[in-house]
Amino acid sequence: MKIVILDGYTLNPGDLSWDGLKALGDVVLYDRTSKEDVISRIGDAEIIFVNKVAITREILDSCPSIKYIGVFATGYNVVDVAAASDKNIPVCNVPTYGTTAVAQFVFAMLLEIAHHVFDHNLAVKRGDWTNSRDFCFWNYPLFELAGKTMGIIGYGRIGQATGALAQSFGMNVLAFDKFQNTGLVCDSMKYAELDELLEKSDVISLHCPLFPDTEGIINKDSIAKCKDGVIIINTSRGGLVVEKDMKAALESGKVSNFAADVVSTEPIEMGNPLLSAPNTLITPHIAWAPREARERLLKTAAANLKAWIDGKPQNVVN
Repeated sequence: MKIVILDGYTLNPGDLSWDGLKALGDVVLYDRTSKEDVISRIGDAEIIFVNKVAITREILDSCPSIKYIGVFATGYNVVDVAAASDKNIPVCNVPTYGTTAVAQFVFAMLLEIAHHVFDHNLAVKRGDWTNSRDFCFWNYPLFELAGKTMGIIGYGRIGQATGALAQSFGMNVLAFDKFQNTGLVCDSMKYAELDELLEKSDVISLHCPLFPDTEGIINKDSIAKCKDGVIIINTSRGGLVVEKDMKAALESGKVSNFAADVVSTEPIEMGNPLLSAPNTLITPHIAWAPREARERLLKTAAANLKAWIDGKPQNVVN
């Protein structure tokens, strides 16, 4: 059985083992694949794995040997799922590998905003502390998280993990989600309607999928309902935020800080309005990428394929 991995480098730049997949078939590995090379590289493969390479209906029509598509991610919008379904090709994703990593990253961003550790480190190294007239100094306002309210839009696995960390820092959590788990409600956590969350939150963290009803959920109108000086963090999908509206809110001070690991078009385009907005923290979609999380992802992807081979498919999205 021939297995083609079309873009393996992002998942495994060399610090993980492909042995789990190699045990299931003959693996042909490509670090990256341009759209012009997809069909020729798939060839007569029965199994393909992708991360961000688009698998269109045209590709599926041109590669009739494909019997299984594995996605090295939770999101699977790179695959024409309807076309795969028409051809009885299962599309399997990895839904839970990054929960801990992403929640941790939210607080890496939030704590940086609260303390500006990196900027103060640079200040010390350029001599500002040595030349200070006082025993210490700070270049930015510093604040504690305890007692503040974090609003979490999307309270699934990652949202809940983020909420647990928030509560451990002494924060109160307001969660907005269509599907509520009342067993999570306590003195420091409750569900709220979106408008209440916007009005009462000191920090808002986005953890919902990108659907038509969530696209642009953070826009000039929703921002207007927020507290002055709110902090907004997006580690979910770039399309949840109207970026020109966010820039305007940052320039006015309505939003004090915006941290994003995702943007509307990735890699980020140099004309993206966030690049010229004040008080932004932007990282290159790496919240998911700690080695432990990537290892879980790869093991689950191999387990998905093994389950399909055994006639017991799992994590099938179509």
